[in-house]
Amino acid sequence: MTVMDALVIAAGLPALGWALHGGLLLRRLATARRDPLTGLHTRSGWTARAEHLMARHPSALVVLVDLDDFKAINDTHGHAAGDSVLTATAHRLATWCGRHGIAARLGGDEFAAIVTDPDHTAGLSALRAALDEPVTHNSHVLRVSASVGHCSREHLPVPVLTDALSAADMSMYAAKGHGRRNTR
Repeated sequence: MTVMDALVIAAGLPALGWALHGGLLLRRLATARRDPLTGLHTRSGWTARAEHLMARHPSALVVLVDLDDFKAINDTHGHAAGDSVLTATAHRLATWCGRHGIAARLGGDEFAAIVTDPDHTAGLSALRAALDEPVTHNSHVLRVSASVGHCSREHLPVPVLTDALSAADMSMYAAKGHGRRNTR
């Protein structure tokens, strides 16, 4: 090895180190934007994408989902059973969105979704029915119910995500006020 070869290698090592470091940071960012249990986007990862979709699609629909009495499942059957319910809920919501939207786990037992064209979904009644399907965990059938709120972009004076989320939240709590297993 010549002195010149050694200098080229020595000069390239920091660049290789920075490239590896950059790759690791990108991986960590991607992981931080996905919920490790459900695989859905986290609040921060979803919000950026949802704002973009909201701005570009006049018929966008924002949906909020809150599992009813989720604490009772954890308390009665354990956290593994609760995790099964969360995973099933995530899968059902993502399936309902299909290719025309994205779903997120906002935290705990709260989920959100945005679909760019609601006509390409099975409809809110189908979503509610899917979310209310029982979940089997360790041979136990767990009854599940969810309250669903929604807001269509076209019903907003200013089409911004924060206003859509607020309206969907009010809609969801109105559904809860009318008893479990409701959609508003």
